[in-house]
Amino acid sequence: MSLLLGSLTIGFILSLLALGVYISFRIFDFPDITAEGSITLGAAFTAVLLVKGWHPLLATPLAFFAGALAGAVTAILAVKFNINKLLSGIMTMTALYSVNLRIMGRSNIPLMNERTLVSEVEALSQKVFGASTVTFLRWEVSVRDLGQLLLCPLLIALVALVLYFFFRTNLGTAMRATGDNAQMIRAQGVDDGTMIILGLAISNGLIALSGALLAQYQGFADVQMGIGMVVWGLASVIIGEAMVGTLELGYTITGAVMGSVLFRLLVAIALRWGVNPNDLKLLTAAFVFLALVTPKLIPFLKGWKRRLAHA
Repeated sequence: MSLLLGSLTIGFILSLLALGVYISFRIFDFPDITAEGSITLGAAFTAVLLVKGWHPLLATPLAFFAGALAGAVTAILAVKFNINKLLSGIMTMTALYSVNLRIMGRSNIPLMNERTLVSEVEALSQKVFGASTVTFLRWEVSVRDLGQLLLCPLLIALVALVLYFFFRTNLGTAMRATGDNAQMIRAQGVDDGTMIILGLAISNGLIALSGALLAQYQGFADVQMGIGMVVWGLASVIIGEAMVGTLELGYTITGAVMGSVLFRLLVAIALRWGVNPNDLKLLTAAFVFLALVTPKLIPFLKGWKRRLAHA
């Protein structure tokens, strides 16, 4: 049961990563791989503040602004200096590796003995439930795991709602239109470059916030923790789109969250079945491949079934 609760919690935490990837890849059609550096940046930035004694409710949101700065740098390289979009992300991601090491001062910062959101939730849960363990769905679980599972969906729902209503404002609509047809939005007198810079700032801000939460949940921040996160985010978005079956804004945002949770559950099931943890990245790539290929195979299989029926 602890494995299930932990998988659900991590799935919700990484749904912020999925939402950030959704903004860059789907709304702006910008292949931004800055995520692999910005998620570590958020973790490193928050970890250092927590070690210095900052309250987690102050240290955690500041990770958003650190990630937003990284995303803005990538967008400026692409928009203002006309550097290839993919190369812009590679340059920023590469630079962030050194930046993250500078911020942390070493490759790993432990947080097990620091005051974090996890420790705050655990203390609050013990006050509410009056014990260190409770019975949940006939299973005995720790109030720490249960408290985090109850808190994370509420936090993600709040972020998703804010994102949904933001993209329905005039500014948000202009940003979405920039991704759909930049030439048209320029004809309306809107600076599409500014829209891209703002969009990638929001995208990487969410990704860095995901890193800040993930570091506190895992109990450490590591300079290597961002490796493969772009693939993870893309897999979540693709799986979510396949689940909701529409490109309508509200559904796609919900789908990104659902895809992240489902993807993490699939990984947990694979580990439960004895898959070597060293093969997780390979497994992730396989899931992405299946998510990309399956929607294209369904029409083919239906046509093949119809031909057999009329044979």
